Amino acid sequence: MIRPRNHPEAHLVTRTGWLRAAVLGANDGIVSTASLIVGVASASPGPGAILIAGIAGLVAGAMSMAAGEYVSVSSQSDTERADLARERRELADSPELERDELAQIYVTRGLDPELAFKVADQLMAKDALGAHARDELGISDATAPRPVQAALASAASFAVGAAMPLAMVLIVPAQYLVVIVSIASLLFLALLGAAGAKAGGADIIRATARVTFWGALAMGLTAAIGALFGTVV
Repeated sequence: MIRPRNHPEAHLVTRTGWLRAAVLGANDGIVSTASLIVGVASASPGPGAILIAGIAGLVAGAMSMAAGEYVSVSSQSDTERADLARERRELADSPELERDELAQIYVTRGLDPELAFKVADQLMAKDALGAHARDELGISDATAPRPVQAALASAASFAVGAAMPLAMVLIVPAQYLVVIVSIASLLFLALLGAAGAKAGGADIIRATARVTFWGALAMGLTAAIGALFGTVV
């Protein structure tokens, strides 16, 4: 008799839903708001205009991230529900064919046919739809889409990320704003990349380099555009 052992494991894959949304939101909040501030400041307007532009970018960006994430994840959830409904009908109409299909999946994974059919029979006797969802469709509770959670995580993390460069507008003199916001935002991005990599078990150096590179590129382009239009206007 096999005795279950108390061996809890905290797998990082369970974090993918909210972690992806949170990292994406914070990264976008820092990059877009810092780029907006740098672009407007490069055009040489007053501090009040820069602050208003930054606040407007924060609010608009947070709402956009929430709406976009909710729609995107809801679409994924709708697709998974449709697949599960189809699989439920197939199990009701052709249980033998579905058992053969499940057993064949286990054969391709390395089980001999006799054992594969035994495993399929036992799993389907307990939870046929769950077995097919997991092993045929690749759907599990750990990676199930959660639209509201993703939307809230994206909006909140965007606002937190956007608040970082926005705070620089309040404490940095206008003549140094472009340089200080750029440097501070790259540091924020580096910390975000490292934190996200740590939480997800990924390579910290690679994640940090990736977010800082794209952040620097975005701010450089908007600064150039702001300086160009500021000179023209």
